[in-house]
Amino acid sequence: MRKEYTEGFQSESTPDMKYYAFDWDDNIVHMPTKIIVKDDSGNEVGMSTDDFAEYRHMIGKEPFDYKGSTIVDYADEPFRNFRSGGDKDFLVDSMKAKVGPAFDDFREAINNGSIFAIITARGHNPNTIKEAIYNYIISGFNGIDKDQLLKNLKKYRSFVDEEDMSDEELIKSYLELNKYNPVSFGNEEGAVNPEEAKVEAMEEFVSYIKGMAALLNKKIFLKKGIRNKFIPKEVSIGFSDDDPKNIEVMKKHFENKPDNIVKTYSTAGGVKREVK
Repeated sequence: MRKEYTEGFQSESTPDMKYYAFDWDDNIVHMPTKIIVKDDSGNEVGMSTDDFAEYRHMIGKEPFDYKGSTIVDYADEPFRNFRSGGDKDFLVDSMKAKVGPAFDDFREAINNGSIFAIITARGHNPNTIKEAIYNYIISGFNGIDKDQLLKNLKKYRSFVDEEDMSDEELIKSYLELNKYNPVSFGNEEGAVNPEEAKVEAMEEFVSYIKGMAALLNKKIFLKKGIRNKFIPKEVSIGFSDDDPKNIEVMKKHFENKPDNIVKTYSTAGGVKREVK
């Protein structure tokens, strides 16, 4: 299937140049998946992803109390539920998940037909994450609106004079344009220390978006009746993550770049705020 470009739209019916990047767990949604750690008696204990963001820098370094157990280290294969072996469970769990603090932005991105990236410490096959989002679209998960998405995709195709596609083809083409980066897929270190892996994934997404925006501006310039009225908008990518360490490293990496387009948002504690 041939890929096509798409964009969210401003009220004046011109592309808004707004893009998104999301951590998955405890940011878009709260998943029931557990990391497996070990207590001082050798028993396995399940730890939620939200709690893991708080305790991960202590695991294996110093004992600490967690829900009545003294945690001393990781269990064998602690991220077993977050790897490709857990792909089927991920699809089930994603439909059971409760919305997180960045879900409103995620829903907005999809309903507007905007391009986004998923940058998560998980290690599932990227196609599994894409399939979960397809399921969200088809099922209308928590206000994700397939009809609104299709309306915006068709608006864009008309805007740049691209050929018609069926509704199913439009949705699948749109999903192919987005990026799915489970940074520990084939890389165990990406789960324990995801900060740098997430920065690398974001660098790739920034390059992708800059190229896409340049092509879009060219398409607009060549379109009769638009180029004399169109003022290029600032390209921006909003990145949200619930883990303060991930946000700290991401912000530090991008903030002093002269051509930085990344804005960082913390959702730690369930509240979204821009980190300036």
